[in-house]
Amino acid sequence: MEVCPYSIFLRMKIKTAVFWFRRDLRLTDNCGLFHALTESDAVLPVFIFDTHILDQLPQDDARVTFIYDRLSQIRDTLKQQYESSLAVFHGDPYEIFTRLLDEYDITSVYTNHDYEPYAINRDRQITELLAPEGIPFTSYKDQVIFEKNDVLKDDGTPYVVYTPYMKRWRSRFNPNTHIVSYESEKRLNNLIADTALPFPGISEIGFTRSEIEVPSFNISSDLINSYKITRDYPGLPKGTSYLSPHLRFGTVSIRQIIQQALGAKEDTFLKELIWREFFMQILWHYPHTTTRAFKPQYDRIIWRNEPEEFEKWKTGNTGYTMVDAGMRELNATGLMHNRVRMLVASFLCKHLLIDWRWGEAYFAEKLLDYEMSSNVGNWQWAAGSGVDAAPYFRIFNPITQIDKFDRDRSYCNRWVPEANGAAMTTPMVDHKMARERCLSAYKLALT
Repeated sequence: MEVCPYSIFLRMKIKTAVFWFRRDLRLTDNCGLFHALTESDAVLPVFIFDTHILDQLPQDDARVTFIYDRLSQIRDTLKQQYESSLAVFHGDPYEIFTRLLDEYDITSVYTNHDYEPYAINRDRQITELLAPEGIPFTSYKDQVIFEKNDVLKDDGTPYVVYTPYMKRWRSRFNPNTHIVSYESEKRLNNLIADTALPFPGISEIGFTRSEIEVPSFNISSDLINSYKITRDYPGLPKGTSYLSPHLRFGTVSIRQIIQQALGAKEDTFLKELIWREFFMQILWHYPHTTTRAFKPQYDRIIWRNEPEEFEKWKTGNTGYTMVDAGMRELNATGLMHNRVRMLVASFLCKHLLIDWRWGEAYFAEKLLDYEMSSNVGNWQWAAGSGVDAAPYFRIFNPITQIDKFDRDRSYCNRWVPEANGAAMTTPMVDHKMARERCLSAYKLALT
Protein backbone atom coordinates (compact mmCIF):
# COMPACT_ATOMS: atom_id res chain seq x y z
CA MET A 1 0.00 0.00 0.00
CA GLU A 2 1.33 3.43 -0.92
CA VAL A 3 1.97 5.69 2.09
CA CYS A 4 1.33 9.41 1.82
CA PRO A 5 4.61 11.27 2.40
CA TYR A 6 2.70 14.05 4.15
CA SER A 7 1.28 11.69 6.78
CA ILE A 8 4.80 10.41 7.46
CA PHE A 9 5.94 14.00 7.98
CA LEU A 10 3.17 14.58 10.50
CA ARG A 11 4.42 11.66 12.60
CA MET A 12 8.01 12.90 12.57
CA LYS A 13 9.26 14.82 15.56
CA ILE A 14 10.79 18.20 14.79
CA LYS A 15 14.33 18.54 16.13
CA THR A 16 14.46 21.81 18.06
CA ALA A 17 15.85 23.70 21.01
CA VAL A 18 13.34 25.34 23.37
CA PHE A 19 13.54 28.82 24.82
CA TRP A 20 11.26 29.27 27.84
CA PHE A 21 10.08 32.86 28.42
CA ARG A 22 9.32 33.68 32.05
CA ARG A 23 10.32 36.98 33.61
CA ASP A 24 11.93 38.25 30.40
CA LEU A 25 9.05 39.19 28.10
CA ARG A 26 11.06 40.87 25.35
CA LEU A 27 12.85 39.92 22.15
CA THR A 28 15.69 42.42 22.57
CA ASP A 29 18.78 42.13 24.79
CA ASN A 30 17.53 38.82 26.21
CA CYS A 31 20.48 36.78 27.45
CA GLY A 32 18.94 33.29 27.45
CA LEU A 33 17.18 33.85 24.14
CA PHE A 34 20.43 35.11 22.61
CA HIS A 35 22.27 31.95 23.62
CA ALA A 36 19.46 29.71 22.36
CA LEU A 37 19.41 31.44 18.98
CA THR A 38 23.20 31.46 18.75
CA GLU A 39 23.61 27.78 19.52
CA SER A 40 20.65 26.40 17.55
CA ASP A 41 19.14 27.16 14.15
CA ALA A 42 15.69 25.88 15.17
CA VAL A 43 14.36 27.36 18.42
CA LEU A 44 10.83 26.90 19.72
CA PRO A 45 9.83 29.85 21.96
CA VAL A 46 7.34 28.94 24.69
CA PHE A 47 5.56 30.56 27.60
CA ILE A 48 3.59 28.69 30.27
CA PHE A 49 0.73 30.18 32.26
CA ASP A 50 1.58 28.21 35.38
CA THR A 51 -1.54 27.02 37.18
CA HIS A 52 0.38 26.73 40.45
CA ILE A 53 0.65 30.53 40.32
CA LEU A 54 -2.53 31.48 38.47
CA ASP A 55 -4.87 29.47 40.68
CA GLN A 56 -4.10 31.87 43.53
CA LEU A 57 -5.09 35.00 41.57
CA PRO A 58 -8.42 36.78 41.01
CA GLN A 59 -9.96 36.25 37.57
CA ASP A 60 -9.43 39.86 36.54
CA ASP A 61 -5.82 40.10 37.72
CA ALA A 62 -4.22 43.02 35.92
CA ARG A 63 -0.83 41.33 35.79
CA VAL A 64 -2.26 38.43 33.80
CA THR A 65 -3.79 40.88 31.33
CA PHE A 66 -0.44 42.67 31.04
CA ILE A 67 1.46 39.42 30.48
CA TYR A 68 -1.12 38.23 27.96
CA ASP A 69 -0.94 41.46 25.97
CA ARG A 70 2.84 41.40 26.00
CA LEU A 71 2.89 37.81 24.74
CA SER A 72 0.43 38.82 22.01
CA GLN A 73 2.80 41.57 20.91
CA ILE A 74 5.70 39.13 20.77
CA ARG A 75 3.61 36.63 18.79
CA ASP A 76 2.48 39.30 16.31
CA THR A 77 6.06 40.53 15.79
CA LEU A 78 7.30 37.00 15.15
CA LYS A 79 4.48 36.25 12.73
CA GLN A 80 4.76 39.46 10.76
CA GLN A 81 8.53 39.67 10.52
CA TYR A 82 9.90 36.13 10.91
CA GLU A 83 7.13 33.72 9.85
CA SER A 84 7.32 32.23 13.33
CA SER A 85 5.20 32.49 16.47
CA LEU A 86 5.14 31.85 20.20
CA ALA A 87 3.78 28.67 21.78
CA VAL A 88 1.69 29.53 24.84
CA PHE A 89 0.47 26.85 27.24
CA HIS A 90 -1.67 26.73 30.36
CA GLY A 91 -1.01 24.14 33.04
CA ASP A 92 1.67 22.51 35.18
CA PRO A 93 5.14 23.20 33.67
CA TYR A 94 6.22 19.61 34.36
CA GLU A 95 3.25 18.25 32.43
CA ILE A 96 3.72 20.78 29.63
CA PHE A 97 7.34 19.74 29.14
CA THR A 98 6.31 16.09 29.21
CA ARG A 99 4.00 16.85 26.29
CA LEU A 100 6.69 18.80 24.46
CA LEU A 101 9.01 15.81 24.75
CA ASP A 102 6.37 13.73 22.97
CA GLU A 103 5.82 16.30 20.23
CA TYR A 104 9.37 17.48 19.51
CA ASP A 105 12.86 16.06 19.34
CA ILE A 106 14.19 18.51 21.91
CA THR A 107 17.94 18.97 21.87
CA SER A 108 18.22 21.52 24.71
CA VAL A 109 16.17 23.90 26.85
CA TYR A 110 17.22 27.49 27.53
CA THR A 111 15.81 30.02 29.95
CA ASN A 112 16.85 32.81 32.33
CA HIS A 113 17.37 32.50 36.08
CA ASP A 114 14.53 32.95 38.55
CA TYR A 115 15.47 33.25 42.21
CA GLU A 116 12.21 32.68 44.10
CA PRO A 117 11.84 29.44 46.11
CA TYR A 118 8.99 28.05 44.02
CA ALA A 119 10.84 28.80 40.78
CA ILE A 120 14.02 27.14 42.00
CA ASN A 121 12.12 23.97 42.88
CA ARG A 122 10.19 24.05 39.58
CA ASP A 123 13.40 24.35 37.55
CA ARG A 124 14.92 21.48 39.50
CA GLN A 125 11.97 19.29 38.56
CA ILE A 126 12.23 20.21 34.87
CA THR A 127 15.97 19.54 34.94
CA GLU A 128 15.33 16.08 36.41
CA LEU A 129 12.66 15.40 33.76
CA LEU A 130 15.04 16.26 30.92
CA ALA A 131 18.18 14.61 32.29
CA PRO A 132 17.31 10.95 31.42
CA GLU A 133 16.77 12.06 27.82
CA GLY A 134 20.20 13.69 27.76
CA ILE A 135 18.68 17.14 27.29
CA PRO A 136 20.55 19.98 29.02
CA PHE A 137 18.58 22.64 30.89
CA THR A 138 20.63 25.83 30.69
CA SER A 139 19.75 29.03 32.54
CA TYR A 140 21.35 32.47 32.35
CA LYS A 141 21.57 35.60 34.46
CA ASP A 142 19.35 38.23 32.88
CA GLN A 143 17.21 40.21 35.34
CA VAL A 144 20.06 41.51 37.53
CA ILE A 145 23.65 42.67 37.22
CA PHE A 146 24.83 40.72 40.27
CA GLU A 147 23.17 37.62 41.73
CA LYS A 148 23.50 34.84 44.30
CA ASN A 149 27.16 34.82 45.45
CA ASP A 150 28.39 37.55 43.10
CA VAL A 151 28.64 40.16 45.87
CA LEU A 152 29.89 38.80 49.18
CA LYS A 153 31.81 40.08 52.18
CA ASP A 154 35.51 39.34 52.47
CA ASP A 155 34.74 36.32 54.66
CA GLY A 156 32.50 34.83 51.96
CA THR A 157 29.20 35.48 53.73
CA PRO A 158 26.30 37.49 52.25
CA TYR A 159 25.69 41.12 53.12
CA VAL A 160 22.66 41.75 55.30
CA VAL A 161 23.04 45.53 55.45
CA TYR A 162 22.37 47.56 52.33
CA THR A 163 25.04 50.28 52.44
CA PRO A 164 28.12 48.02 52.51
CA TYR A 165 26.45 45.80 49.90
CA MET A 166 25.87 48.84 47.71
CA LYS A 167 29.47 49.95 48.06
CA ARG A 168 30.80 46.49 47.19
CA TRP A 169 28.34 46.28 44.28
CA ARG A 170 29.66 49.55 42.89
CA SER A 171 33.29 48.63 43.42
CA ARG A 172 32.78 45.35 41.54
CA PHE A 173 30.76 46.86 38.73
CA ASN A 174 32.54 47.30 35.41
CA PRO A 175 30.44 48.75 32.57
CA ASN A 176 32.68 47.10 29.99
CA THR A 177 31.83 43.62 31.25
CA HIS A 178 28.50 44.02 33.00
CA ILE A 179 26.67 46.13 30.42
CA VAL A 180 26.89 43.65 27.57
CA SER A 181 24.08 43.83 25.03
CA TYR A 182 22.83 40.38 24.05
CA GLU A 183 21.50 41.15 20.59
CA SER A 184 18.87 38.43 20.49
CA GLU A 185 16.76 40.58 18.17
CA LYS A 186 19.31 40.09 15.39
CA ARG A 187 19.04 36.29 15.47
CA LEU A 188 15.29 35.75 15.42
CA ASN A 189 15.49 34.09 12.01
CA ASN A 190 16.64 31.01 13.92
CA LEU A 191 13.19 30.54 15.46
CA ILE A 192 11.25 27.63 14.00
CA ALA A 193 9.11 28.52 10.98
CA ASP A 194 5.68 27.75 12.37
CA THR A 195 2.92 30.36 12.59
CA ALA A 196 0.32 27.91 13.93
CA LEU A 197 1.69 27.38 17.43
CA PRO A 198 -0.88 27.18 20.27
CA PHE A 199 -1.99 30.50 21.75
CA PRO A 200 -5.13 30.24 23.93
CA GLY A 201 -7.47 33.17 24.49
CA ILE A 202 -7.39 34.87 27.86
CA SER A 203 -10.74 33.30 28.77
CA GLU A 204 -9.34 29.84 27.96
CA ILE A 205 -6.84 30.22 30.79
CA GLY A 206 -9.64 31.20 33.17
CA PHE A 207 -9.24 34.98 33.23
CA THR A 208 -11.07 38.11 32.13
CA ARG A 209 -9.46 41.34 31.04
CA SER A 210 -8.69 43.76 33.86
CA GLU A 211 -9.69 47.40 33.76
CA ILE A 212 -6.38 48.27 35.44
CA GLU A 213 -3.55 48.98 33.02
CA VAL A 214 0.18 48.89 33.63
CA PRO A 215 1.43 52.41 32.77
CA SER A 216 4.34 53.03 30.45
CA PHE A 217 7.57 53.83 32.24
CA ASN A 218 9.46 57.12 32.20
CA ILE A 219 13.19 57.18 32.81
CA SER A 220 14.03 60.49 31.22
CA SER A 221 17.24 62.24 32.20
CA ASP A 222 15.20 64.88 33.99
CA LEU A 223 13.44 62.29 36.16
CA ILE A 224 16.65 60.46 37.03
CA ASN A 225 18.61 63.63 37.80
CA SER A 226 15.87 65.03 40.04
CA TYR A 227 14.94 61.70 41.62
CA LYS A 228 16.63 62.41 44.94
CA ILE A 229 14.39 65.44 45.43
CA THR A 230 11.13 64.28 43.86
CA ARG A 231 10.90 60.61 44.87
CA ASP A 232 9.40 61.28 48.32
CA TYR A 233 6.42 63.33 47.17
CA PRO A 234 3.48 61.20 46.02
CA GLY A 235 1.54 64.17 44.67
CA LEU A 236 4.12 65.01 42.01
CA PRO A 237 2.75 63.77 38.67
CA LYS A 238 6.18 63.23 37.13
CA GLY A 239 8.14 62.12 40.17
CA THR A 240 7.67 58.39 39.59
CA SER A 241 9.22 56.28 36.82
CA TYR A 242 6.59 53.45 36.83
CA LEU A 243 9.52 51.23 35.89
CA SER A 244 9.03 48.50 38.51
CA PRO A 245 6.33 46.40 36.75
CA HIS A 246 8.44 46.38 33.59
CA LEU A 247 11.51 45.19 35.48
CA ARG A 248 9.35 42.61 37.24
CA PHE A 249 8.18 41.05 33.98
CA GLY A 250 11.31 41.78 31.99
CA THR A 251 9.71 43.92 29.29
CA VAL A 252 12.84 46.04 29.56
CA SER A 253 16.47 45.01 30.03
CA ILE A 254 18.06 45.80 33.40
CA ARG A 255 21.34 46.37 31.56
CA GLN A 256 19.82 49.16 29.49
CA ILE A 257 18.29 50.74 32.59
CA ILE A 258 21.55 50.59 34.56
CA GLN A 259 23.40 52.13 31.63
CA GLN A 260 20.95 55.01 31.55
CA ALA A 261 21.20 55.49 35.31
CA LEU A 262 25.00 55.59 35.10
CA GLY A 263 24.79 58.55 32.76
CA ALA A 264 22.94 60.67 35.31
CA LYS A 265 24.46 63.48 37.34
CA GLU A 266 22.89 62.09 40.54
CA ASP A 267 23.04 58.47 41.72
CA THR A 268 19.88 58.04 43.85
CA PHE A 269 18.06 56.25 41.03
CA LEU A 270 20.97 53.84 40.61
CA LYS A 271 20.99 53.13 44.34
CA GLU A 272 17.30 52.18 44.18
CA LEU A 273 18.12 49.65 41.46
CA ILE A 274 20.84 48.24 43.70
CA TRP A 275 18.29 47.90 46.53
CA ARG A 276 16.36 45.58 44.21
CA GLU A 277 19.40 43.35 43.76
CA PHE A 278 20.18 43.48 47.47
CA PHE A 279 16.76 42.05 48.32
CA MET A 280 17.05 39.44 45.57
CA GLN A 281 20.27 38.05 46.96
CA ILE A 282 18.79 38.10 50.46
CA LEU A 283 15.87 35.96 49.29
CA TRP A 284 18.23 33.57 47.51
CA HIS A 285 20.45 33.17 50.58
CA TYR A 286 17.60 33.18 53.12
CA PRO A 287 14.49 31.68 51.46
CA HIS A 288 12.90 31.07 54.87
CA THR A 289 12.26 34.82 55.15
CA THR A 290 9.19 34.46 52.96
CA THR A 291 7.35 33.07 56.00
CA ARG A 292 9.62 33.66 58.99
CA ALA A 293 11.36 36.71 60.40
CA PHE A 294 14.98 37.20 59.43
CA LYS A 295 15.57 38.03 63.10
CA PRO A 296 14.00 34.98 64.80
CA GLN A 297 13.14 36.78 68.03
CA TYR A 298 10.61 38.90 66.13
CA ASP A 299 8.51 35.81 65.56
CA ARG A 300 7.77 35.95 69.29
CA ILE A 301 5.69 39.10 68.85
CA ILE A 302 2.09 38.55 69.92
CA TRP A 303 0.14 40.09 67.05
CA ARG A 304 -3.43 41.27 67.62
CA ASN A 305 -4.53 40.27 64.10
CA GLU A 306 -8.03 41.72 64.33
CA PRO A 307 -9.86 40.84 61.05
CA GLU A 308 -12.18 43.88 61.19
CA GLU A 309 -9.24 46.24 61.61
CA PHE A 310 -7.39 44.52 58.78
CA GLU A 311 -10.44 45.08 56.56
CA LYS A 312 -10.47 48.80 57.38
CA TRP A 313 -6.79 48.99 56.49
CA LYS A 314 -7.31 47.10 53.21
CA THR A 315 -10.17 49.30 52.08
CA GLY A 316 -8.59 52.60 53.11
CA ASN A 317 -10.91 53.41 56.00
CA THR A 318 -8.52 53.83 58.92
CA GLY A 319 -9.34 57.50 59.41
CA TYR A 320 -5.73 58.52 58.74
CA THR A 321 -5.83 60.31 55.42
CA MET A 322 -2.45 59.40 53.94
CA VAL A 323 -2.78 55.76 54.97
CA ASP A 324 -6.23 55.64 53.38
CA ALA A 325 -5.01 57.42 50.26
CA GLY A 326 -2.29 54.82 49.77
CA MET A 327 -4.61 51.86 50.16
CA ARG A 328 -7.23 53.35 47.85
CA GLU A 329 -4.56 54.09 45.26
CA LEU A 330 -3.41 50.47 45.51
CA ASN A 331 -6.91 49.05 45.13
CA ALA A 332 -7.76 51.30 42.20
CA THR A 333 -4.51 51.19 40.24
CA GLY A 334 -2.35 48.30 41.47
CA LEU A 335 0.32 50.83 42.39
CA MET A 336 1.33 52.81 45.46
CA HIS A 337 3.99 55.45 45.87
CA ASN A 338 7.05 54.08 47.66
CA ARG A 339 6.99 56.67 50.44
CA VAL A 340 3.36 55.78 51.16
CA ARG A 341 4.10 52.05 51.07
CA MET A 342 6.40 52.53 54.05
CA LEU A 343 3.71 54.43 55.93
CA VAL A 344 0.86 51.97 55.35
CA ALA A 345 3.12 49.02 56.21
CA SER A 346 4.28 50.65 59.43
CA PHE A 347 0.69 51.51 60.32
CA LEU A 348 -0.49 47.92 59.88
CA CYS A 349 2.35 46.35 61.86
CA LYS A 350 2.79 48.93 64.58
CA HIS A 351 -0.44 50.88 64.99
CA LEU A 352 -2.68 47.85 64.56
CA LEU A 353 -0.22 45.12 65.59
CA ILE A 354 -1.21 42.98 62.62
CA ASP A 355 1.34 40.46 61.37
CA TRP A 356 3.48 41.76 58.51
CA ARG A 357 2.73 38.52 56.63
CA TRP A 358 -0.91 39.58 56.31
CA GLY A 359 0.13 42.83 54.67
CA GLU A 360 2.72 41.15 52.48
CA ALA A 361 0.08 38.72 51.19
CA TYR A 362 -2.34 41.55 50.41
CA PHE A 363 0.32 43.46 48.50
CA ALA A 364 1.16 40.25 46.64
CA GLU A 365 -2.45 40.08 45.51
CA LYS A 366 -2.71 43.72 44.42
CA LEU A 367 0.65 45.13 43.34
CA LEU A 368 1.35 45.30 39.61
CA ASP A 369 5.07 45.25 40.41
CA TYR A 370 4.87 42.49 43.01
CA GLU A 371 8.36 41.12 43.48
CA MET A 372 8.62 38.55 46.26
CA SER A 373 12.13 39.55 47.29
CA SER A 374 11.40 43.28 47.52
CA ASN A 375 7.94 42.84 48.98
CA VAL A 376 9.09 40.49 51.74
CA GLY A 377 12.19 42.58 52.34
CA ASN A 378 10.29 45.84 52.64
CA TRP A 379 7.54 44.40 54.84
CA GLN A 380 10.10 42.90 57.20
CA TRP A 381 11.90 46.26 57.16
CA ALA A 382 8.68 47.99 58.23
CA ALA A 383 8.06 45.43 60.96
CA GLY A 384 11.65 45.70 62.21
CA SER A 385 12.22 41.98 61.72
CA GLY A 386 14.27 41.96 58.52
CA VAL A 387 17.71 42.77 57.21
CA ASP A 388 18.85 46.35 57.61
CA ALA A 389 15.49 47.03 59.24
CA ALA A 390 14.38 50.18 60.96
CA PRO A 391 14.58 49.94 64.77
CA TYR A 392 11.35 48.60 66.22
CA PHE A 393 10.78 51.86 68.07
CA ARG A 394 10.72 53.81 64.79
CA ILE A 395 7.01 54.30 64.26
CA PHE A 396 5.84 56.60 61.49
CA ASN A 397 3.42 59.31 62.56
CA PRO A 398 0.66 59.20 59.91
CA ILE A 399 -0.31 62.79 60.65
CA THR A 400 3.08 64.51 60.34
CA GLN A 401 3.92 62.45 57.24
CA ILE A 402 1.35 64.52 55.34
CA ASP A 403 2.99 67.80 56.32
CA LYS A 404 6.37 66.44 55.26
CA PHE A 405 5.48 64.83 51.95
CA ASP A 406 2.06 66.07 50.83
CA ARG A 407 1.93 69.59 52.15
CA ASP A 408 -0.47 70.85 49.49
CA ARG A 409 -2.67 67.76 50.04
CA SER A 410 -2.73 67.06 46.30
CA TYR A 411 -2.18 63.33 46.79
CA CYS A 412 -4.50 62.91 49.75
CA ASN A 413 -7.28 65.02 48.26
CA ARG A 414 -7.21 62.95 45.09
CA TRP A 415 -7.81 59.66 46.89
CA VAL A 416 -9.65 60.78 50.04
CA PRO A 417 -11.65 63.83 48.90
CA GLU A 418 -14.02 63.59 51.87
CA ALA A 419 -11.13 64.50 54.21
CA ASN A 420 -11.04 67.94 52.56
CA GLY A 421 -7.38 68.45 53.40
CA ALA A 422 -7.55 67.14 56.96
CA ALA A 423 -4.88 64.73 58.19
CA MET A 424 -7.54 62.64 59.94
CA THR A 425 -11.24 61.98 59.64
CA THR A 426 -12.43 59.48 62.24
CA PRO A 427 -9.29 57.60 63.27
CA MET A 428 -9.80 53.94 64.12
CA VAL A 429 -7.03 54.08 66.71
CA ASP A 430 -5.34 56.84 68.69
CA HIS A 431 -1.77 57.38 67.52
CA LYS A 432 -0.24 57.88 70.97
CA MET A 433 -2.00 54.87 72.46
CA ALA A 434 -1.11 52.69 69.48
CA ARG A 435 2.53 53.70 69.67
CA GLU A 436 2.77 52.81 73.36
CA ARG A 437 0.95 49.51 72.79
CA CYS A 438 3.36 48.63 70.01
CA LEU A 439 6.44 49.41 72.07
CA SER A 440 5.15 47.25 74.92
CA ALA A 441 4.41 44.31 72.60
CA TYR A 442 7.81 44.49 70.93
CA LYS A 443 9.69 44.86 74.24
CA LEU A 444 7.87 41.83 75.64
CA ALA A 445 8.91 39.73 72.63
CA LEU A 446 12.51 40.92 72.42
CA THR A 447 13.50 40.73 76.09
